Amino acid sequence: MVEMAASDFELIFEALNEAGVRYLVVGGVAVVLHGHPRFTADLDLVIQLDEANARAAMNALGRLGYRPRAPVPAIQFADPVARREWVEAKGLAVFSMWSQHPATEIDVFVEEPFVFSEARARAVEADLGAVRVPVAAIRLDRDEASGRPAEGPRGRARSSGPGQGKRHMSRERTQAWTESERAQHEAWRRLTYAQRLQWLWEAKQFARRALDAAKRRRQRPSQPPPTRTD
Repeated sequence: MVEMAASDFELIFEALNEAGVRYLVVGGVAVVLHGHPRFTADLDLVIQLDEANARAAMNALGRLGYRPRAPVPAIQFADPVARREWVEAKGLAVFSMWSQHPATEIDVFVEEPFVFSEARARAVEADLGAVRVPVAAIRLDRDEASGRPAEGPRGRARSSGPGQGKRHMSRERTQAWTESERAQHEAWRRLTYAQRLQWLWEAKQFARRALDAAKRRRQRPSQPPPTRTD
């Protein structure tokens, strides 16, 4: 098994590129690469689903130690009959794969959610330095990856956070909040593709460490209260 390096993303992209796999990065990682900060714990991929390409993708990911969460051989993903059965009998939308690093799960779409050749022609080539990555375009009217309505003006994700309460602020505070959001957005847009991906990777590592710390606290035996001596 190959041990993951500083960033799993580059290893995955390099493996797919070296195998000549036709794929698109979609979902949360695509949104981050387009310059909109969003935390996501997995990597969503759309692979062109002709049998040879799907087989090449499974072999490339297998060489990195990835295996399906479902109890089936990874190479079965390349079988269109098997995929159709998964969709019709189990309602499967993505084929989840995992490695020894839980933060690097990959979800591969079982069906192409768009005409792949057309989406590939619209894709952005993200230059990460050592590797170039095809990233699905963010459209104003539809989400390229899933066909859902767009996530907000100019592709920005809707938020349920503090910004939703701006209607309760004074005009001055609302303007200050808006200017702060605009400044943050512009700062993000100035980052390179590699810097955006590095931000996501570091956020994932922080979340992993926080979860591990919480688990250790839960496993620690409880201490009896100190005995009073007075």
